[in-house]
Amino acid sequence: MARFDWLRDADRPSLLNVAFWAMTALLTIGLAEAVATGRGSGMPEYVLFAANVVLVAALWPALPWQRAARRRWVAPLFLAATLALGVTGSVETHMPLVLIAMANLAFVYGMRVATALLSCVTALCAVVPLLEGRTVTEGFAQAATMAVFAAVGLGMAASTLEARRRREEAQGLLERIRELAVAEERARMAAEMHDSVGHHLTVIKMGLENAERFRERRPEAAWGEVRQAKELTVEALTDARRWVRALRPLALDGRVGSAALERLAASFDGTGISVSFEVRGEERRLEPDTELVLYRVLQEGLTNALRHAKAEHVRGTLAFGDDRVVLMVSDDGKGRDDRPAGGFGLTSLAERARALGGTLAGANRPGGGFELRAELPLSEVRA
Repeated sequence: MARFDWLRDADRPSLLNVAFWAMTALLTIGLAEAVATGRGSGMPEYVLFAANVVLVAALWPALPWQRAARRRWVAPLFLAATLALGVTGSVETHMPLVLIAMANLAFVYGMRVATALLSCVTALCAVVPLLEGRTVTEGFAQAATMAVFAAVGLGMAASTLEARRRREEAQGLLERIRELAVAEERARMAAEMHDSVGHHLTVIKMGLENAERFRERRPEAAWGEVRQAKELTVEALTDARRWVRALRPLALDGRVGSAALERLAASFDGTGISVSFEVRGEERRLEPDTELVLYRVLQEGLTNALRHAKAEHVRGTLAFGDDRVVLMVSDDGKGRDDRPAGGFGLTSLAERARALGGTLAGANRPGGGFELRAELPLSEVRA
């Protein structure tokens, strides 16, 4: 099936595709009416025109729409076939097809080559009537008509190519923003990890040094230092595991959006809490900054529930509205009173949410436990 993928060219503008088949249908209907009413000079003319229409229709699926395409030779052949329609039976009604062919030349060969080629075609349109014995005025009129269609076709192609270029640049910029946002977040968290784990290791080192000094004169004190070092080692290990989860990138195994959030929730399996996550509404791709804040809010809620709330279950809900996206993270733990206010970023996350035009709030639940709620504007990224 791969050899026929060119039949479904994703680069072919859909509007041109609709216009082409509509004009081809009109030409076919006109041919059928001419045969039925007996217009024209006879059957050979009908056969020649029908063959010309079939050729144009057969070439259309093979037309490339990128400069790097292998079938570039099809573009000038398609232009010649559409121009030939005017000779074999169509009177001016084929010009929209010629217009499409001209636009295709610009897609495949670029504006300069297309302009040069169409200039030659325009000049040819002025010369052919003279060779057929017609007047200079007729030649000039035909050349002017072709020039107008060429200008319209090239203008349409230039606009589409510019829009395509800007879209590609925007997509590249969005990916770069995503990478920079993740890199900045990881650098910040790495510094915090250094302070957190480094503090534990420093205290452990001092305790073991004290134990070494006390081991003969004050054995009980020495064993006390060892026990404290052991407890701090467990805390340091827990901290290190938490930071490893926190430093994971937003795209986990190629996942973004709700898939990344679901993967983050699943990463807390085996930590002693049960985590569930669901998505409500029609999901859309989010701006990188919005996605990063939602990711960190879920991370904050899960981490605080694990470390401070003594919760057994945490529930995450991502809801898409018409113009807002809401993430709620609730647990069944002790609530806010018994936990530190700072976490590792509630204040910072609230500032980030405000910078995006949203809000982040946290409060105890009426039935017990704690809930974080982030509400952000829904700025959809269009592919």
